[in-house]
Amino acid sequence: MLYYLFEYLEKEFQFPGASLFGYISFRAAMAIIVSLLISTIYGKRIINFLQRKQVGETIRDLGLEGQKEKAGTPTMGGLIIIIATLIPVLLFAKLDNIYVILLIITTVWMGIIGFIDDYIKKFKKDKEGLKGRFKILGQVGLGIIVGSTLFFNQDVTIKEKLPLAEQQQIINADPNVSPTKLFKAEEHSTKTTIPFVKSNEFDYADLITWIDPALGKYAWVIFILVAIFIITAVSNGANLTDGIDGLAAGTSAIVVLTLGIFAWVSGNIIFSDYLNIMYIPRVAEITIYIAAFVGALIGFLWYNTYPAQVFMGDTGSLTIGGIIAVIALAVRKEWLIPLLCGIFLAENLSVVMQVSYFKYTRKKFGEGRRIFKMSPLHHHFQKSGYHESKIVTRFWIIGILLAILSIVTLKIR
Repeated sequence: MLYYLFEYLEKEFQFPGASLFGYISFRAAMAIIVSLLISTIYGKRIINFLQRKQVGETIRDLGLEGQKEKAGTPTMGGLIIIIATLIPVLLFAKLDNIYVILLIITTVWMGIIGFIDDYIKKFKKDKEGLKGRFKILGQVGLGIIVGSTLFFNQDVTIKEKLPLAEQQQIINADPNVSPTKLFKAEEHSTKTTIPFVKSNEFDYADLITWIDPALGKYAWVIFILVAIFIITAVSNGANLTDGIDGLAAGTSAIVVLTLGIFAWVSGNIIFSDYLNIMYIPRVAEITIYIAAFVGALIGFLWYNTYPAQVFMGDTGSLTIGGIIAVIALAVRKEWLIPLLCGIFLAENLSVVMQVSYFKYTRKKFGEGRRIFKMSPLHHHFQKSGYHESKIVTRFWIIGILLAILSIVTLKIR
């Protein structure tokens, strides 16, 4: 909203300083500052409110060190993250940008699903919370909305470079030519990027057009299924990672900050030209959303680091995963998720492996056996005697290494 106000003041009155709001970098800086202030200052008030409502965590005795001391710690702290993200976005972002709109819908949609789950656990005294099939249904619904929008909306476009021969002709005619002249016109496309591949652009339509070119009109089915899978997998991965103090919030902040770099360079035609990557018009606007989200996550860590004063609950973890998935789809870096979100992937796989192996050995030997001492993976290390603060810090370090490798893929092909 402030963006539109200062745009008007600049246009009509040349108001001093109003032009700053035209710069994404300035608005992103303001967004992260405001979100940090909201999450740290007003976060405490939200925690006190949750305590008054007795929204405390119920802890099952799993034999983990320090586990019993967590009983009664307020949960639903994901509300802090959601509020501290949305307020700066509404203030500083262009609210008619399709990518920003999608991220706001994602935040509210997944926040409601997570809130319902936490509400059932705390107020209906049902430890299972929202049934798994309803969570999946909500994730699938969001996947359909996001996939359909990204596929059919005419504002979702890319700009590809002209053939090398044409570029050379233009450069020969004018050595000081602007990089914008070396790109084709905007076009609607289902292309994405694959890391570590020289010709790294891949069109989802190719998955079916090799059978018959006429099947290209059904590419939307493939794309929506991919969106559903990614949103479901990442949101569940974030949910599983939220098991010890500071792990999910810190890991997610690293991932989102990395995606912010991708959004920045992919949405800037000069950087795209220099790095020889796909240019996505208007996607740079989500940098403001990402800045606000990172600020909210870091501010939440103020109260969530060991020993935690609040837990994010499914209100936060499902929302975080959904947002990360949608950002990755928007900047066309969804194929980087296994690397960038390696922590989430490891947590997911540890559960799948543990359950599958237990069922297999119980059927074959009459007694279930385990690969890990406990799953998800962070609990395995807890059982092995590591303090949770050490586990969290080491997972963060691994997350930073994975983020650096992900950024390096911009040039390694």
